[in-house]
Amino acid sequence: MPNNPTDLKITLASASPRRRELLHLTGWAFSVCSSSVSETSRVGETPVQVARRLALSKAQAARAMCSDVAVTLAADTMVVHQQEILGKPADVDAAVSMLQRLRGQSHSVITAVALDTGEHAPDVELCETSVPMREYRQEEIVQYIRGGSPFDKAGAYGIQDPDFHPVELQSFSGCFANVMGLPLCHVVRAFRKLGYEPPEDVPKRCKQFTGYDCTIYPTILRRPL
Repeated sequence: MPNNPTDLKITLASASPRRRELLHLTGWAFSVCSSSVSETSRVGETPVQVARRLALSKAQAARAMCSDVAVTLAADTMVVHQQEILGKPADVDAAVSMLQRLRGQSHSVITAVALDTGEHAPDVELCETSVPMREYRQEEIVQYIRGGSPFDKAGAYGIQDPDFHPVELQSFSGCFANVMGLPLCHVVRAFRKLGYEPPEDVPKRCKQFTGYDCTIYPTILRRPL
């Protein structure tokens, strides 16, 4: 029998407002306790290895810092273009350069989701999504940067930004929530391993929130644990 969702004490190890918004869609109550973790990649690490290591580090750091925690949830998202990890742009020039590089091409978004219960080895779910970008104009890049949105986002863009809408959604078939920073069906899978089901219908809530009609969630949620 699944455990009672109200018995679950979740700590989200992230200060990201987007991750908070997405996790709320599950119906689980949670608190937020983020800690500072160096996000510098190590020599020889692949993007998947970096995302996995950082998600685990964030979960473990938050567990050590916060009290009365049953499960710590952490995530790390990588925007990868031509084998290069694109972080958050440091300035206008960096944002322009990233958006120009991504324009009209596809790149990958990789998110590692880590759950740490403090009792067993932490569990990690990995989600990778191919993201096709549209051929936006230079003037659109300038206007988007002027609004300030790119500077807190890896790759200098948000898939959810309605004014810029950088992604070619007609060619997109992956996890929208992953590109925002938290692949919700992978979160559900991770909690199922602990015997917990979310109070809400997550695919339905995700569709309502994002406006994106996801077709891959049945495959993710049916995948063996």
